[in-house]
Amino acid sequence: MNRSSFSTVRITAATAADGPWSSHSQPLLEPATGTVTGERALVLGGGGSAGNAWLIGVIAGLVEAGLDVTDADVIIGTSAGSTTAAQITGARPTRLLADILAAAPPQRSGPAGSGGAQPRVTAVDHLRRTSDIIAAANGPTDMRRRLGAAALKLDAGRDPSGQQWRATVAARLPSQDWPQRAVLITAVDAHNGQPVVFDRHSGVDLADAIAASTASGAPYRIGDQRYIDGGYRRSSENADLAAGYRRVLVLSPLGGRTRAPLDWGMQLAVQVDELRAGGSNVETVLPDGNSLEAFGSNMMDLSRRPDAARAGYQQARSSAAQLTSFWL
Repeated sequence: MNRSSFSTVRITAATAADGPWSSHSQPLLEPATGTVTGERALVLGGGGSAGNAWLIGVIAGLVEAGLDVTDADVIIGTSAGSTTAAQITGARPTRLLADILAAAPPQRSGPAGSGGAQPRVTAVDHLRRTSDIIAAANGPTDMRRRLGAAALKLDAGRDPSGQQWRATVAARLPSQDWPQRAVLITAVDAHNGQPVVFDRHSGVDLADAIAASTASGAPYRIGDQRYIDGGYRRSSENADLAAGYRRVLVLSPLGGRTRAPLDWGMQLAVQVDELRAGGSNVETVLPDGNSLEAFGSNMMDLSRRPDAARAGYQQARSSAAQLTSFWL
């Protein structure tokens, strides 16, 4: 295989033209050309509380079938997938699954957003509001800017420091330290709509990076900056960040769908085609019928987590043989 056919990524500091950056300025990933970045990439997509549980169930099911995908050269996490990325690099997936199944049944939940103390916002309201913003945009860049501006308007009356949301995120993590392996966490700068990728070299705590990536309602503050959900960067998976890896495994709780117009090319299928055109071998795992039933109508519903985790586990067990031949 010709290594020069692969693209890779270069991490560079944001320039002044990108907008105001504090001492917590974050690197952006820019496309570049070069040699193969690595062998295997694991991409973990967003999908709310149920999606996080499903991802853990899938990964734990693969581990028990003899396939440990947590040994990837890079793990890319978006929104709920960012939480999963930190969890599976800090604890055994089978232990994480057991914890989900053993947890006391939570009350049904409906808030769609994050970022600190806030009024109750239903998932339906959140989807309607953001769908209207997406429909009014004239492209991906304009969409991110509009979503960021709308999120900044929600700041009034919230916890200005975001410490409540940070504490919630931190409590979910087995470790507060960045793993030593390559883990990329996506977000979007709410001030200018620029895509942002955090890693252990960014000078930002792991909990802060994940709090930013999962901030789907009000923005999350890091220093002087505000960030919104990484799912708005390009997609709920952001699989394009795996360019340059020979084998890319994408786990997508949302099934690769997009709420943006299809001609914007933000759906997972387009990213998969781009990766394959660059020489990567790509496999995707999307929720099967049982998993979709386990999710219900609100993937932010904490009470769906045990069923979602079980469904992911069973789905992984049935597909482990195929994925093993791909991964190993």
